[in-house]
Amino acid sequence: MGQPYEPDALPRLGSMPDLESGVDGPPDLTAVIPAGGAGTRLWPLSRAGSPKFLHDLTGGGRTLLQDTADRLRPLVSARVMVVTGERHADAVRAQLPDLDPDDLLVEPSPRDSMPAIGLAAAVLERRDPDAVLASFAADHVIGDLDVFADRVRQAVSAARDGWLVTLGITPTTPATGFGYIRVGAALGTEGAPDAHRVDAFVEKPDVARARDYLASGDHLWNAGMFVVRASVLLELLAQQHPEMTTVLRQIAEDPSRLADLWGSLPAVAIDHAVAEPAAAAGRVAVVPAPFRWDDVGDFASLADLLDESPLHPGLRVLGDPGLVVNQGATGLVVATGGRTVVTLGVPDLVVVDTPDVVLVTTREHAQDVKGVVATLRATGRGELT
Repeated sequence: MGQPYEPDALPRLGSMPDLESGVDGPPDLTAVIPAGGAGTRLWPLSRAGSPKFLHDLTGGGRTLLQDTADRLRPLVSARVMVVTGERHADAVRAQLPDLDPDDLLVEPSPRDSMPAIGLAAAVLERRDPDAVLASFAADHVIGDLDVFADRVRQAVSAARDGWLVTLGITPTTPATGFGYIRVGAALGTEGAPDAHRVDAFVEKPDVARARDYLASGDHLWNAGMFVVRASVLLELLAQQHPEMTTVLRQIAEDPSRLADLWGSLPAVAIDHAVAEPAAAAGRVAVVPAPFRWDDVGDFASLADLLDESPLHPGLRVLGDPGLVVNQGATGLVVATGGRTVVTLGVPDLVVVDTPDVVLVTTREHAQDVKGVVATLRATGRGELT
């Protein structure tokens, strides 16, 4: 049997070697990458037509989408499936030229995460009734890849036993921007020594409650990472949304019906459609995931991912550091507009220079950028978003 959940006993974060390429993954596992959303808190760098997953936000030369595929391929023997919208399909093909055309599922319109992941599950179920899918968003940054690989493999072992498994991120701060997972008893599944039952999914808390969760040691961040047999996911979905399950299976059986049937699907997140009710029914497990993780939710988060520029002490620079002239300012400069950006004496600033828009704010107000996008759309400037 597994041991009680003890966060302090988990592996510590730290610098870990990357996974070696060519590692053979479980033969029944396919990685599913939902690639959607506009990343409005990273506007004007991320926009509806060019969302954040299509950008290199770490300065490593690979976009977030490419990084996601890179880290998953060694675990799945190159079996990667991407679900994206019509507007981004060509860019996804260009960034992932080795992706099999049958493994790019294109949504006619956005319907949130459940229809996207559900469609992938229906397609995989037809290919292999025992198929396991591992769903990871296209726009997250993950480190400590050997820890990541171990926790995915544990999740696969639990998923084969019929569990809907989520990877719960070990919290480092009393964050209020994430939902939480309340960890229950050890699962005792062979091959998954760290797996536990999920007592409940908890909505985003206020600061006081988040501090309580962090102090309790039995709450993890919900990062929306799920591992499950495709048939089990559809079974759980059918208990709450039987019509959606029927439509998804119809599309998988006859892809020519996609355009006609897709619009009938409700827009709903996988958390609300399946994970929360399944947890209440005792069908969800969690594998604690003590690896470095960031959803790059705003410019303050982006600044934390970047090293201080050797040319500009006090600044993090994304783009061309040769375009930046700094005297005494600190913070983040995104220099992608082709112009010289001069920063002088401003602490914790955020400057994002693009060819048609310049954003000037501070790290403190980074979360408010989404409201600017709404204002632009409301005032007839939607072409900028």
